Amino acid sequence: MFTPTPPAAASSTSSTPSPRSLTVMLWVVATGFFMQTLDSTIVNTALPAMATSLGELPLRMQSVVIAYSLTMAVMIPVSGWLADKLGTRRVFFSAILVFAIASLLCANARTLDQLVAFRIMQGVGGAMLLPVGRLAVLRTFPAERYLPALSFVAIPGLIGPLIGPTLGGWLVKIASWHWIFLINVPVGIVGCIATFIFMPDSRNEHVGKFDMKGYLLLVVGMVAISFALDGRTEFGIQHATVLVLLILSLACFVAYGLHAVREPSPIFSLDLFKIHTFSVGLLGNLFARIGSGAMPYLIPLLLQVSLGYSAFEAGMLMLPVAAAGMASKRLVTSLIIKHSYRRVLIVNTVLVGLTMASFALTTANQPLWLRLVQLAFFGAVNSIQFTAMNTLTLKDLGTGGASSGNSLFSLVQMLSMSLGVTVAGALLATFTGLLPRVTAANSLPAFHATFLCVGIITAGSSWIFAQLSPDIRTPAKKTDPSERT
Repeated sequence: MFTPTPPAAASSTSSTPSPRSLTVMLWVVATGFFMQTLDSTIVNTALPAMATSLGELPLRMQSVVIAYSLTMAVMIPVSGWLADKLGTRRVFFSAILVFAIASLLCANARTLDQLVAFRIMQGVGGAMLLPVGRLAVLRTFPAERYLPALSFVAIPGLIGPLIGPTLGGWLVKIASWHWIFLINVPVGIVGCIATFIFMPDSRNEHVGKFDMKGYLLLVVGMVAISFALDGRTEFGIQHATVLVLLILSLACFVAYGLHAVREPSPIFSLDLFKIHTFSVGLLGNLFARIGSGAMPYLIPLLLQVSLGYSAFEAGMLMLPVAAAGMASKRLVTSLIIKHSYRRVLIVNTVLVGLTMASFALTTANQPLWLRLVQLAFFGAVNSIQFTAMNTLTLKDLGTGGASSGNSLFSLVQMLSMSLGVTVAGALLATFTGLLPRVTAANSLPAFHATFLCVGIITAGSSWIFAQLSPDIRTPAKKTDPSERT
């Protein structure tokens, strides 16, 4: 696995940066992280408008979201190695450029296939922004300023996904869905110029060989499972082909495990799984985040397609989710110290699942205040879930495993987001075809059944956290702030 090279071991093509250059570089990295995370949710409220413009059904637009998050999951393992090999400035500059060009192409897409292809391109650029930017900060800032610098970088990245649905709905109202992509272009141009001027081009002169075989096994496994879950409804793949894809995915992951045992420097060492909290946290993140990844896709669709809200109104209704999520984060540490990780995660995972399932009771005549309370409560328990799971996963990683563990954790986060939308889209399409009285115009019963299934999946993942010791109460060690929230 690639390990970030500390400043002393990395070469740089420039002298020690001035304080002004360091400040500008921090803003550039923070802005890049903001763009990456914003684009993971900003499209959700615009999907019905996109569908109308492209001549598609709103319930068939999940591939726009899946393409971006799955591509980022696929590209995360290679980003650090590329930065070591080619230099942080060159790779970060290229990432912003690719992201901006892809955003421009997305805005000019004329078909769904074109939009998906350009979202894949956008994901390639987006996947490089945080890891490479974080690496540039590590190599440029002295040790005593590293954590404050990373905290500064992390904040915009945390805000991006929260305001994404509201911003997307607002842009659709005042302009059109194209502007959710076009706003990235001027930001990208300024970012490219600032990167070229202010970011040092550090690299590792002794970079090792990239584990291409292990990487390809992981990529094929991730793509195969995504196609297996979504291919039946999205591409009309036959049941036998779905089974073959599932077997292929499982075989690739098993093959990677066998490969990692023999490979001296695998992408992800299996020794990480000897850390019990990391193993439980990673597995819990994978399954619990499937439901949490589905909800930002399902809720705006429910509000617009079935309940008749506009994109702007749907975006505004997502504000209680964001506000309650930010407010509840400060409760997590005291809850864990008092009740332990095990009890907090078991109870909260069930609460998250029940809250998701409660959306199956949604009706067109539901009072607005009740809808707002329901959304706010979901935002609160979901935020507690994320924070507790993330700190559990990273709390016992030592210095030697922090880089590899963080990268694997980032991959699982993006993969589970992709799988969440994949599962939600597949369930919606399946129930639309199976349930009586369900049509494109009357899709509420299909949404009800989908929310119920997603809630059951999430609540069921509480069993994973039951494997924890009841004595684990200590807060997480200070690692990368962007990976803790």
